[in-house]
Amino acid sequence: MTDDAPGALDLGRLFAARLHAARARPYLATALFALHPVESRQVPTMAVDRHWRCYVSPAFVDRTPVEDLAGVWVHEVAHLLRDHHARGDRVARERGLHGPGERLRMNIAADLEINDDVYGDGLVRPRGAVTPRQLKLPEGELMEDYLRLFRLGPRMQALAWLDCGSGADGLEREWDLGPDGAHGLSEQQRDAVRFRVAQGITGAPGDAPQGWQRWAEEAFHPPQPWRELLGAAMRSAVSGAGSGDDYSYGRPARRSAGVPGVVLPSLRRRPPRVCVVVDTSGSVSDAELGSALLEVAAISRAVGGRRDLVTVVSCDAAAQTVHPLCRAEGIPLVGGGGTDLRSGFAQALRARPGPDVVVVLTDGQTPWPEARPPCRTVVGLFPRQRSGGGSRDEENPEYRPDTPPEWARVVTIGPAGR
Repeated sequence: MTDDAPGALDLGRLFAARLHAARARPYLATALFALHPVESRQVPTMAVDRHWRCYVSPAFVDRTPVEDLAGVWVHEVAHLLRDHHARGDRVARERGLHGPGERLRMNIAADLEINDDVYGDGLVRPRGAVTPRQLKLPEGELMEDYLRLFRLGPRMQALAWLDCGSGADGLEREWDLGPDGAHGLSEQQRDAVRFRVAQGITGAPGDAPQGWQRWAEEAFHPPQPWRELLGAAMRSAVSGAGSGDDYSYGRPARRSAGVPGVVLPSLRRRPPRVCVVVDTSGSVSDAELGSALLEVAAISRAVGGRRDLVTVVSCDAAAQTVHPLCRAEGIPLVGGGGTDLRSGFAQALRARPGPDVVVVLTDGQTPWPEARPPCRTVVGLFPRQRSGGGSRDEENPEYRPDTPPEWARVVTIGPAGR
């Protein structure tokens, strides 16, 4: 849809609306004033690209009250702050969502994520803004979640005009100026804007809705690819041949018919048991131990939420008791001395019934078992600066530990693995 009105863009009216938006949402002021307006008669209302340009229809500005325009300013900048263009690209690749219909659905889902709590308290909801309540969907979900909850259909026809631009769904538009066009922000500048906004929100958390507070927390602690890698390694280990396999006489094997008078057991698949060995030596920081507890919770989800199948061993130079998983935050992580994970492996393997998978979360400054354990092993490695030398004395600045053995699947945790 295009606007063919001949009048020029009323920048005074547009900037008055932006000032109103900044006063209503002061923690977004940095982002609002970083967004550069570009006059365009091809956009239906206002739309953004990933380079922080805002394409504005002159006719839309003329016919829209300043208070409503302020809400549109906040809505469009929210798409960019929440990185909807990159998230849209990622979802499209992962779920095979292609074509204009699917991109419209992404735009609607992104709008639902924004509009559930962005208005009110001095900010008017613009006419036509779609909310989860209108579509009878739950509030507080993310774009990726909303995409699973609705499909395009007759009730969506009224939203066919909606187009917040490539900054909302990742699909380039014909009006986009592209990465080399004027007034675009570099990647470093965009990150700086997000950081400043997140600082403003966390500095006065009571002033921002829950959705913005969640966003600010993730801006400081973004999801990291290593978590996906560790999850993939876990899923591969627990689903591999031999993991969770056992013989059972509860259902005799079919080949028993060929051996009269003999009952043969059948090979049955059961949920795999996982033992997590956490390095609690003095070289592992409190923050890394906190990350380890988060990974323990994620591991329990990888085995279908069966906490009875997950046990935890804390280990420095000596292994502690094997703890069943009730809840991750209740696991005692005892230690603080030197490191020898060989005792942790031994303790894990002594458990009855024995584990099908051992997951080790460590900084790697430890000797490793010489023999391969009789089960699959995944190592989550906290990164460390390595220096030369071959001493095993951790007090020696030239100490260089052995690398994890070849029989372990290794995933680097933290900044070095991003």
